[in-house]
Amino acid sequence: MSALRFSGPVLPDGDVREVYVVDGHVTYERPAGAETAAEGWIVPGLVDAHNHLGLEDGGAVDDAEIERTAIADRDNGVLLTRDCGSPADTRWVQERDDLPRLIRCGRHVARTKRYLRNYAHEVEPDALPDTLGEQARDGDGWVKLVGDWISREDGDLAPSFPADAVAAAIGVAHAEGAQVTAHCFGADSLGPLLDAGIDCIEHGTGLTAAHLDQMVAQGVALVPTVLQTGKFPEFVSAARDKFPAYSATMDELYRTRREVLMSAYDAGVAMYVGSDGGGSSRHGVLHEEILAMAAMGLPTDYVLGAASWRGRAWLGWNPGLDEGDPADFVVYPRNPLDDLSVLAEPARVVLRGKVVA
Repeated sequence: MSALRFSGPVLPDGDVREVYVVDGHVTYERPAGAETAAEGWIVPGLVDAHNHLGLEDGGAVDDAEIERTAIADRDNGVLLTRDCGSPADTRWVQERDDLPRLIRCGRHVARTKRYLRNYAHEVEPDALPDTLGEQARDGDGWVKLVGDWISREDGDLAPSFPADAVAAAIGVAHAEGAQVTAHCFGADSLGPLLDAGIDCIEHGTGLTAAHLDQMVAQGVALVPTVLQTGKFPEFVSAARDKFPAYSATMDELYRTRREVLMSAYDAGVAMYVGSDGGGSSRHGVLHEEILAMAAMGLPTDYVLGAASWRGRAWLGWNPGLDEGDPADFVVYPRNPLDDLSVLAEPARVVLRGKVVA
């Protein structure tokens, strides 16, 4: 394989470097015959920490659609994806050198008839520990629990499972070596999940100051999915007549979501970036999620780091581009720390040492 040369400031430090790629890895020792591939601002591969590869509104999609959406994410600079629940078997994606690196989460685990149809394993509380354990063994070190959803009996958002079942299930998943994350819109499900030692919260629009303090103390991460929570007005409108209490709850969560996000930042909660691609959300738009988080008030360097070097480190990958690291990075024509909109126009995408876009 011929060597490739890339030149420019390398984030996060911004030092101007000559980056060479040989046999899929980074080196700073000039190899003979290196071909210049691009010059620009070099950023470690982006991370989509909440993605649903293989999922659409009706459930699982076929391999051709999985490939199309994975390429859309990749061409947007996403080179590492944490799947947050999918009914499709996406193991084959991990065998493709031209598709993003994938951390599989297995299927969502939800309460019976308390989630979107065809998405999850739907179980009652007594089966929750065994089911979460099965998903832990089936995935790549993460499992996804649906912490709350609308209860049609109550007419409002409510926890999916009682606290004792949640505690037992998270204990089983941890014993299997997996980390646990959970979909949570409201506040009531959060206390039991945090008390049980959960590792991450998705969305988190109902977080209170006490929850945030507990998250910081326990090292629990948050993936706020700002684009997804921006859809709350649709939920409010659709539920207003049939479920007025739920409609009011979702309206309140929408109106306070910026306050919650900034409170999490001020408290020191570790936050990461997720597009929620799949289902009713699009793929290939992580840059829009980054922009939306920054528009909420988060500092530019914080958000970009959460979507790149800090996100990679959190998921166990190389945060930077040191000697010998896997050559997964994106080259941009301008400094994204000055203008995040440039994330929509990568000049080169390098994955496993090959220019793929």
